[in-house]
Order: sequence, then structure tokens, then C-alpha cells
Amino acid sequence: MFEPFPGNYVWNLSTNLALMGGGNIGEIDAACRPLREAAARGEDAGTALFFDSWIAVADQVAANGKSDERAGRLLSAASKYGRAAGYLLAAERMQSRDYAPRWEAYKRGLALFRRRIELAQEPCEFVDIPYKGSSYPALFIPAASPTGRPAPCVVSCNGLDSMKEQIYGAGNPAAFGRRGVSTLLIDQPGTGEALRLRGLHGVHDSESWATPALEYLQGRADVDPNRIGMFGLSLGGYFAPRAAAMEPRFALCAVLGANHDWGEMQQRRLEREGENPVPHYWDHVMWVFGKPDLATFMAWAPNMKLDGVVERIRVPFLVTHGAGDRQIPAQYAHRSFGQAVNSPDRELRIFEASDYEVEHCGADNGTVARDFIADWVAERFAAMIHP
Repeated sequence: MFEPFPGNYVWNLSTNLALMGGGNIGEIDAACRPLREAAARGEDAGTALFFDSWIAVADQVAANGKSDERAGRLLSAASKYGRAAGYLLAAERMQSRDYAPRWEAYKRGLALFRRRIELAQEPCEFVDIPYKGSSYPALFIPAASPTGRPAPCVVSCNGLDSMKEQIYGAGNPAAFGRRGVSTLLIDQPGTGEALRLRGLHGVHDSESWATPALEYLQGRADVDPNRIGMFGLSLGGYFAPRAAAMEPRFALCAVLGANHDWGEMQQRRLEREGENPVPHYWDHVMWVFGKPDLATFMAWAPNMKLDGVVERIRVPFLVTHGAGDRQIPAQYAHRSFGQAVNSPDRELRIFEASDYEVEHCGADNGTVARDFIADWVAERFAAMIHP
């Protein structure tokens, strides 16, 4: 993994995620270079400085995009707006929920992302998924080469701290789309807009929000209602298998980063085993899941376990994981795969050093697992077509 901040995994992870999401190395270097001394003080200290430096670069890139737009160079403007949005969201993601400037940065990031889509005329539809008297937001990206008949589709859910715009920028929907598969990128409860702007907290029973996503897709004329799959990364490695196990209408399930027993991992994190994904970690997880204090959260966390759950998966199931994942041990990938005994077509893929992608969810590369998963999903969907 590219490590501009030696010894500070959390800051390095955020930098790599921004690169994966379409960031420019020169712009990101300009954001990181002034922060090296602050980074040495630890993952929580200095995050406001991280914010200021990344926001300054985002502002300049957005201003450059505005100049392009005024000159009628709309595709150039769209490209810059997309990168600026990524930097704004990367800066916002690193902050405590009590850090007031994050909220304006988040809203600006969403606005610039939407402007990118509009100016570039990218095939991306902004939709809402009904959920418990409210709704959560999603992006629908159609398959790139329509065949004249409804296409298969994957519901793609976030992890603990990712956002649909970041997954879009990382090219996951494009990888699926080139293989004839549409994508519904969701900010499920506890993530992205659902948490920040709609106050929807995370839940352990992911089928409660995954089933509405599936039913939304079944109502679209451009989606094959019998070929809808579930995909998740990071904590989505818990959410997606849980959804596929409890909602039998999902036709397949794939995960990037197995999170078989996230509740157990919380106890291990208390003991400082494994790296955290974000600064201010304990405040973040209590916010995500709507828990008032750490004791309440730790008492609830054991619900987030796939023992006795993946056995209920009766569709094709792919588990992928990086051999060098510093957040979630690869042993959890083996547990998810080993217990999915009723899947008629299960596969485990551990990415090694020779793949040049071993970190958590491919943060050190971003292309190898993405393309492997897209191939696997497209192949399984193709096998489901009956004459």
C-alpha cells in the first residue's frame, strides 16, 4: 500500500481509497505533503489538519473545473468536479461527527459528484429505496451494452464507513457494466446519505434494507427479476451474506473482504488487535449503529455474526479476501466459505503478493479483486439464462 504517512495506517488507508476512487497522484501529494509531521502524532490527533489540507486542494480543483465549465469544456469540468468530490468526501470521512465543518464538505461533495454525472452525461440514475416509512438513496447504473432484454443486476452495499460515490469512483459499476451486469449502489442505513442526511442507523438484520432494494429492482423493466445478486465489501462482507441467506430471491452473493464475526472483532479491537478503518473509531461505530455508549454497543455487537447464517445460503457464493488484510484476518474468509455448505457453487479466493493486492478490500490496488468479482458474477448470471 502507498504509505505517505509511515506508521499511520488510518491516514494511509484514506489516501489510498481516494486514489482508488479516481484521485490524481499529484493533487493527493499536494494534500498530503504538509501533513507528515501531524500524521506522526497518531490517527486521531491532527485530523482537522488533514481536513484543511485536503479541502484546500479540493477547492482549487473545483475552481479549475468551474473555469472549464465557463469555457464550455464540460467533460474537462466533469472530470475535475469528480476528483474534487472525492477529496471532499475523503476529508469528511476522517472527522468526528462533532466536527462541524464536515457537514458542509459532505454536501459540497455530493453536489460536485452530481454535477460530474450531469456534465459528462454518465448513465447513472439517482433513486430512492423505500425503507421503514422513510427511504435511503441509491445510484442505478445500467449495463453498458444492452442486449434488448432485461439485464441482471447486483445490489452493492457499503462497509462501515464507505459511500456509494466512492464505490462508483473506484470503477465497480463500470466493471460490472462492461460484463453486461447493472448495479444498484446503495447508501444503506448507517452509511453515506442514509446516516448523515436522513438519520438512518445501521442494523444487524441487513435483509430489512436489502429486500426493499431487491423489490425495487424487480419493479424495473430493464432488470431481470430472477437475476439479482448481492455484493458487499468490508463490513458488507457481513451484510451481503446475511441478506442472501435471509432473502432467498437473491440469485447469488459475492463479498470483498469477509467479515464473518464483526462482533468478535470489536472485542479484539478493544485489545488493540487489528487496524481501525477511521479515526475516532469508537465514536464512529456508536454513531453508525445509534448506540448511546460503548457498553451498550459492545453488548449489541455480538449480533453481527454469520455463524448459523451462511449455512442458509443456497445460491452461488464467492468469498474474496486479501492475504495481508490488516483490519480483518483472513481466517474469517475461511469461516464464511467453510460454513456455506448449502451453496451449490461456492468459491474462496485469497489474493496474494503476486496479485499486487493484499490489503483490506484491495486498498493497495483496487483493480484485481474488482475485476475478478465482476467476472465471477457475470459468469454465474450467464449460466442462469435458460433457452
